[in-house]
Amino acid sequence: MSGQGGVVAVTCLALEASIARGPGVSVLCNPSIGLKAALGAAIARGAKGIISFGIAGGLAPELVAGDWVVASAVRTSESLIATDRAWTRTLLDSLPGAVYAEVAGANAVVASPADKFDLHRATGAAAVDMESHIAAQVAAEHRIPFVACRVIIDAAHRVLPPAATLGLRPDGKPNVPAIFRSVCRNPGQLADLVRTAIDARVAERALRHGRRRLGIGMGFPGHKSFAFELAYA
Repeated sequence: MSGQGGVVAVTCLALEASIARGPGVSVLCNPSIGLKAALGAAIARGAKGIISFGIAGGLAPELVAGDWVVASAVRTSESLIATDRAWTRTLLDSLPGAVYAEVAGANAVVASPADKFDLHRATGAAAVDMESHIAAQVAAEHRIPFVACRVIIDAAHRVLPPAATLGLRPDGKPNVPAIFRSVCRNPGQLADLVRTAIDARVAERALRHGRRRLGIGMGFPGHKSFAFELAYA
């Protein structure tokens, strides 16, 4: 992205960040605790739009690993923040078969099927992640366009084992030693961990394919100007 600004993609995992990055798109790969400040700094540098991009937990029972959800709105603990209509329409056109529905924000991993069911019943949201609600709030405060598109990694009936919910390193990479220690302490979670790894590969393929379809600027309505800036930067 040129110094004049562009789209900022909000992710949490290093893998998501590597997929999201491209012409017209810079990436913030931050744990949710530091995301608000990082987004504020990006907007001060000229960011024109924010997209929440990556994986999400499934809440709607019909969704499975690899399904895309394009957010109609993001539900926080206190409000419902609508996504930008024009940009969202472009995402839906670029991601055939994507589910158009609300996404819930959470400050902690929603790991069990019972908790997912409760959240779906309480909010009606189709998916949940830990970044979209923060990004939506910052975008609303600064009055810049915001959208969210996420790929399901764990379906509503799947259990996320303890080893899969451990904290990340600051660079967004998994904490492998912590995962190993968790499995050693609780080897009974290994079967769920293997299923989660398989679902993660399915989600990764969908994420890469969808990112290619989104192209320059991830479908932002002003993406042609980004291409012009890149050509003459």
